Amino acid sequence: MVSPSHNAPGLSKNMAASGRHAGHYINKNSRSLLNHLDKLLGQRGFALSSVLRQQTATLQNDSTEAIVIPRKKTWGKEAVLEALASTVNRDPTAYHYQFQDDPYLSPRTSAESKLYSMSQESGRAAAKYFVDMYPKYFTKDFAEPHIPCLMPASVALSLEEVSEEALKERIGLRKVGAAVEMYDQLVQAGTPISKQMTYDLLDLICFYGDREPAQEGEPEADQTEASAEELRRKRGRFHRASDTLRGVWRENNNAERLFRLLPEREARCYSAVIRGMVKHGAFAKAFDMYTDMLNNRLTADVDIFNALILAVPEMREAYTEKVDFITDLLNQMSQQKVQPNLQTFNNVLKVLRRCGALAKSISLQTLSEMKALGIAPSLASFNHLLAIFYKGGSAADYPTDILQELLSEIETTSFTCQDPEDVWFFSSAMKICLETKDMKLGYKVQSLVGVGDNWRLLGDSYQQGMFYYRFFSLLCLMEHVDVVLKWYHQLMPSLYYPNPQGMRDLLQALDTESRLELLPSIWKDVKTLGHDNKSDLVEELLSLMAREKHSPEVQESFADCALDIKAAFDVDRRKPSLEWSPLALGHVTTLLLRAGRIPQAWEMMQLFKSKNRIPSEALLEDFLSQCSGAPTTAVELVKLSAAFCLPATPQLAQRVLLEFDLTEDQRTTLSELESSWDHNE
Repeated sequence: MVSPSHNAPGLSKNMAASGRHAGHYINKNSRSLLNHLDKLLGQRGFALSSVLRQQTATLQNDSTEAIVIPRKKTWGKEAVLEALASTVNRDPTAYHYQFQDDPYLSPRTSAESKLYSMSQESGRAAAKYFVDMYPKYFTKDFAEPHIPCLMPASVALSLEEVSEEALKERIGLRKVGAAVEMYDQLVQAGTPISKQMTYDLLDLICFYGDREPAQEGEPEADQTEASAEELRRKRGRFHRASDTLRGVWRENNNAERLFRLLPEREARCYSAVIRGMVKHGAFAKAFDMYTDMLNNRLTADVDIFNALILAVPEMREAYTEKVDFITDLLNQMSQQKVQPNLQTFNNVLKVLRRCGALAKSISLQTLSEMKALGIAPSLASFNHLLAIFYKGGSAADYPTDILQELLSEIETTSFTCQDPEDVWFFSSAMKICLETKDMKLGYKVQSLVGVGDNWRLLGDSYQQGMFYYRFFSLLCLMEHVDVVLKWYHQLMPSLYYPNPQGMRDLLQALDTESRLELLPSIWKDVKTLGHDNKSDLVEELLSLMAREKHSPEVQESFADCALDIKAAFDVDRRKPSLEWSPLALGHVTTLLLRAGRIPQAWEMMQLFKSKNRIPSEALLEDFLSQCSGAPTTAVELVKLSAAFCLPATPQLAQRVLLEFDLTEDQRTTLSELESSWDHNE
């Protein structure tokens, strides 16, 4: 960028003068004037603004308007960073940006990723605790740009006298118990309290269910097993585990007491209490409170109806009764002239998920009604729709046209988070693609993630991992192995840490396309990902390498890989270690034999004896075929077979006597083994 010269004030005057006269001569000589201005600005290190160009083109048809030259363009503080970020793409070989603070600690496995994320959150929580508890030690602010929500916030009470200001302070700091106590003291002292302050206190009590808010990382205060049982008993049946973590609306709590003390009850008071009751499980009382509000000739707001809609499944059992109840609430909204919002329709769709097959036609009508009212659905709306149409049944019964039409409609749309459940859409959509084995739809869902900032709506690390696991599994099932490997290198480790099942899917894809020569490189990734202690995964990889013979070069690489796997069995680790199975021992021995590594293969045979594992007769036959120039090893092999009392011992002894050049002692030993076996029989 060229810096303006010291003659900039004169330039501004020239620009302003040119702008004043431009309106009179624009029709006569607009092109020459435009060129003149452009040349003038170019000499001074500037460029003609796009706004001026647009206005010049407009004024060619309207000589009565004057050109307005913008004097200043205001940019956000992050504009430069955003512009730079738009010029680069994601590096698939780099770790996720949240793990790049310390390259030495960058996680290599999904477990390490989870531990790293939890450690970061723990560190933030610890730092926030000290900053909040001791704000006097953190008074300087060097942050640029200034972000208020990241600055220290005082949580200590500074006002001790009984006053409305002290009550306001306690409400702002979310001190529920202290705020209620201060309110009672003000009432007892006869001090008048403003209506707005009373309503704020009621909002606070209802939101937290008359309990102190939980600290970060802690369970809800006063939430015991007994209260969870009470919640289940109130609901009549057990729902999701997350529901039991909510508080229970206690009888005659401070919210109800304060509500009864109000001299004048407005719709806002009813709204706070009704939403608090629904949030904390008092569904029947919420509807009673709504009826009382109507009897007092008050009109409900949209938040009240949104809360009551969510409570419908707890008030009715039959599907038709739930639908009729929702319809009645929506009719009441229309009668009271309450305009529904996005949350209203999302709550309707969420309740319809519990209405069986009856919900399918009604959910489509709900979406049509949203469009008629000009309310754009969010990803949570579409997620509820998918849950309604893709619930239960086999994959063949899934109406894939619903998801197809949905993706065709929103394939170029960039979404922002408007509902907490927006983050479940992509994972649910990819699950449907996997179950229906529809690769085309899978690519559409993945493409939608890349539109705008939609990737931010993938959810937390668990949801993001599930999304990419399902996408990668679909690739392994439906795509050519070269395409699978391309995506494999693009996703790992920047976005996805494959779990053991994901690695097994990759092994099956390599087996299907007969690309087993890549197995040694896959084993390196298995070790890097920390899955080298998963017995079933290791044995599957060994079985693929040992299933058939390959070229000498491939067999050499397989033998090196087998020795590396053997070392993994011997590692002394804190996590559960591998246990040698007869199958794993046999596969490693076979791979070493095919590469001509007899001494190392014999060490594996010794492991059979030390681990008390019985080798197969086919393995003994193969081993004997490979050690034609080693009679001593052949004799020891027969002894090993006899030690395990294998039925093939006499045949092995006879074969060694016929095929090998033995000493008299070796022949005597084999003859004794053969005769003793016949005697035992």
